[in-house]
Amino acid sequence: MTITDIRAYADRVWSGEVDNDIATGRGGHPVIDIADGVGFLPGFGNAIAFRTADELALFDTGNSRGAQRGHHLLRSWTDKPLTTAFYSHGHTDHVCGLGPFEAEPESNIEVIGHERVRDRFDRYRLTAGYNEIINRRQFQIPDLTWPSDLRSPDVTFRDSMSVRRAGVTFELFHAEGETDDAAVAYVPELKLLMPGDMFVWLVPNCGNPQKAQRFPREWAHALRRMATLGAEIMLPSHGAPIFGADRIEQACLETADWLDSIVRQTLDMMNAGRRLDDIVPAVKPPAELADRVYLRARYDEPEFIVRNLWRRYGGWYDGNPARLKPSRDAELARAVVRLAGGLRPVLDEAERAAEAGDLRLASHFAEMAVQAEPESGSAHETRARVYGERAKSEESLMARGVFAWAAAEAKQAAALGEPDWQPAVASIGVAD
Repeated sequence: MTITDIRAYADRVWSGEVDNDIATGRGGHPVIDIADGVGFLPGFGNAIAFRTADELALFDTGNSRGAQRGHHLLRSWTDKPLTTAFYSHGHTDHVCGLGPFEAEPESNIEVIGHERVRDRFDRYRLTAGYNEIINRRQFQIPDLTWPSDLRSPDVTFRDSMSVRRAGVTFELFHAEGETDDAAVAYVPELKLLMPGDMFVWLVPNCGNPQKAQRFPREWAHALRRMATLGAEIMLPSHGAPIFGADRIEQACLETADWLDSIVRQTLDMMNAGRRLDDIVPAVKPPAELADRVYLRARYDEPEFIVRNLWRRYGGWYDGNPARLKPSRDAELARAVVRLAGGLRPVLDEAERAAEAGDLRLASHFAEMAVQAEPESGSAHETRARVYGERAKSEESLMARGVFAWAAAEAKQAAALGEPDWQPAVASIGVAD
């Protein structure tokens, strides 16, 4: 693919003719020349390469499943020694592609990242089993294994850092958004912006229900800073490039406006003493941005972001006193079944709600039925049907992953055979 081809492709992505985002990430292309000495390696996690006559530098390295292929493609582009790798942040789809390079004779790679990347890797080691489980569920990859050989940075920074490598200057600054350890890079000689995951061609991933704290308000601040740089090329770590200063500024500012609206609405209602249960359905994204291709809720979604904001600013107590020190789910479920006069009325109510299109309510009754009588095959059958329908109806990958996993779990319990869902991401990578 030539620079003319990638510009034409980027135009089609911008116009909405084709999808190329974090939820539909595509790889398989050779390195694409973006500018003299700058290569773009598309994948579920993109890598951006810089070469001179003497060295190679990378911004992000990809994931472990695609490491060998990425190495082969980059080595087809240049045979110069890899001297430097920058991490945009510590998620495993960005930091696990160095293995084949470090196996090369006389390899001597300096890794640069934010100082909190090391803390993230410590947390990953403490919670390796949990991360393996939730990523299997989120991405529907049953054999996924969580990496244990995470390569920590050699050089770190706190607020900002300027480094000259591979013939250009990397101006790095710290940002909080999807993570607390993000490094945004700007190359002034090329007017090139590398936002990492601070831009993913979708609603920002800052509500993820199974992952650590995200930072919506700080994300908006970082996007506004990015918009002031005057970049003419933006190479995100997921999805297609954006060419043109006007488009880059628009994408950054409108994404910031979108986030600001969610944050403002949520905090206003929190400050007014509203419960989380009231706030979640009341917060709505800005209607004037509803048609933006880079603000589709296909990965994360607004109601998850609201819940994450509540967690950040209000803790885990949701305002309902019964849930401060609640009964166990199974105890409550058994009480409901007793009140209903048995399991059958509860299952009937789940089926009625599902047929009426109220899959949220149907899920409650189906879940209660299984909690109350875990040996009931009919309860698991109803649960499988309800969550199967939910998985098919959801747009966001986060919701589909959880519901599809629940449907598969119920089908297995009811001995109904193989699930009828498909993997949430047809990818060799995992995002965290």
